[in-house]
Amino acid sequence: MPVQRNAIVTGSTSGIGLGVARVLARAGMNVTINGFGETGGIEAERSKIEKEFSVSCRYSAADMSKPDQIVAMVHDAEREFGSVDVLVNNAGVQFVSPVEDFPPEKWDQIIAIDLSSAFHAMRAVVPGMKHRKWGRIISTASTHSLVASPFKSAYVAAKHGIAGLTKAVALELATNRITVNCVSPGYVWTPLVEKQIPETMEARHLTREEVIEDVLLEAQPTKRFVTVDQVAALTLYLCSDAAESITGADIPIDGGWTAH
Repeated sequence: MPVQRNAIVTGSTSGIGLGVARVLARAGMNVTINGFGETGGIEAERSKIEKEFSVSCRYSAADMSKPDQIVAMVHDAEREFGSVDVLVNNAGVQFVSPVEDFPPEKWDQIIAIDLSSAFHAMRAVVPGMKHRKWGRIISTASTHSLVASPFKSAYVAAKHGIAGLTKAVALELATNRITVNCVSPGYVWTPLVEKQIPETMEARHLTREEVIEDVLLEAQPTKRFVTVDQVAALTLYLCSDAAESITGADIPIDGGWTAH
């Protein structure tokens, strides 16, 4: 019988995170989903995962800006499932503004959710992974972990931080059969990207169509959005035994953006 794996995916009530949670469940993993949203909609997604894939699916309302809630989420999952074998740090928020107008509270929020939450979750899962001598830690970074764009100072700083955190922890855990990687998508059509369009319109004085064509897709030579399914498939591959020698990597999936 194959080993039953158990996963946590943060920021997984919609977008990339939900896509990743569904792919891991399809592969037979029990999953804890996490995030904010309308209660009925979240319960519908949780129940749908259980029914479609015949696995257990938990929901945690832990706030990724609160370290104690992150630790409690991990401990609750370990208690209910018996282990957390796969951690996907996916929670993220965005804000677009010139640096001189960037609200300090938005900076603090983005650093807390997009960077510090990954540290707190890693710190909580690693002891169990070390004990079991197996684990997969994957963070959804961004092409902005590798290159920068204007008006996104906090987001770019946080995603560069995720890349550095990934490399450092990968080296620490290299002899424990625990891999630590990050996946760096270009623009994926998700609620997070859609939400930043009006902010970018204001910051750059552009129309909606100009933001999509001249800012978002301009960066990607394919002129296509990356899909949630593509990011989820890469994340699942990094969980596999075939990927056991991939660690400390920041893997772009960006339509050629970083080939420039």
